[in-house]
Amino acid sequence: MAMGNMNQNSGDDENIMSEINMTPLIDIMLVLLIIFMVTSTAALESGLDIELPKTQITNEKKQDEILIITLDKDGKVAIAGKTIADADLGASIASSLKSLKTESVILEGDTKAFLGKAVQLMDLAKSAGAKNFSIAAEEDPNKKK
Repeated sequence: MAMGNMNQNSGDDENIMSEINMTPLIDIMLVLLIIFMVTSTAALESGLDIELPKTQITNEKKQDEILIITLDKDGKVAIAGKTIADADLGASIASSLKSLKTESVILEGDTKAFLGKAVQLMDLAKSAGAKNFSIAAEEDPNKKK
């Protein structure tokens, strides 16, 4: 009797559900989207992975009209978050200053970066029209004010 029921249902292919449940796939995609958004905003901050020098006093003002030049420990340079080749630094700094309509530059240098390269970047920025320079630093939580 049980065998008879199986044979009757096996010939009826129209009752088989062949749809894919999209809800778990959509849930996974939304989680991946959130993770991507969080990690990408952290990466856009400077463009390169650097360790800023520590200081006792920091200036918390940050303006949108300031060009940020980043120098990492290997000598790679990023302007406004985009890595630039050494040959194109002067032109890129000049065009970025013009597009931002600013004369202010913040130099973010890694603690192990070569000082000569930092001075070279400041000289290029000055010849490109920058008049105000700042060097980025982090407040050292271990030092007392």
